[in-house]
Amino acid sequence: MSTRCFTMLKPGVLNRRLVGEVITRLESKGLKLVGLKLMNISPELASQHYAEHKEKAFYDDLVDYITSGPVVAMVWQSDDCVALVRKVVGATKPLDAMPGTIRGDFCCHTSNNVIHASDSDASAEREINLFFKPEELIDWEDQASIWY
Repeated sequence: MSTRCFTMLKPGVLNRRLVGEVITRLESKGLKLVGLKLMNISPELASQHYAEHKEKAFYDDLVDYITSGPVVAMVWQSDDCVALVRKVVGATKPLDAMPGTIRGDFCCHTSNNVIHASDSDASAEREINLFFKPEELIDWEDQASIWY
């Protein structure tokens, strides 16, 4: 069954000119891009996005980083989308992220993580609704899907 996953390329990815590389890795896995936007995140939106971390010591650093420059918000679609995206993205802690994953290849510090990916179908739905209006998502017919 086709599901969706929200991902966000954080400001460091744009500064390092890695946007195309990261998108290529997700596309190469066979995931279908159905939503994409370059945007600046307000402190209010960052607060909503990271609400579950509000009481944690690193919360202010998360909000500061995510609002420090533009991000690329994306919605991907595939069977078992969240699980597949998280495999390509790799573990949250850079020391645990395997080489060949996005975080394993491009991230050294958890506080400057390069990408956010939904951790469950419920989180994906909540995050997609925070960042995208329904009409901004385009579920197009993927002719290449037979190869994946």
